[in-house]
Amino acid sequence: MLITLEAARRNIGYSQKEAADLFGIHYQTLAKLEEDSSNAPFAFIQKIPKIYKIPTNNIFFGSKNEFIRLLRSQKEAV
Repeated sequence: MLITLEAARRNIGYSQKEAADLFGIHYQTLAKLEEDSSNAPFAFIQKIPKIYKIPTNNIFFGSKNEFIRLLRSQKEAV
């Protein structure tokens, strides 16, 4: 099952500021990546399993709107 970066962060209980500090980025950068992670830097992606305790292949990389469309299309297919 795929989840968004925001969901991964919330699941582990970090605020944007706390998570951004762990990634070594500004919290506004993390906020932008949570909205659209399609161009996330490779160094950031490599840190996801260690910080969020979830494999990167479980993270949806793209815009939040695309993720919502994907969920809706899967729901309609059922």
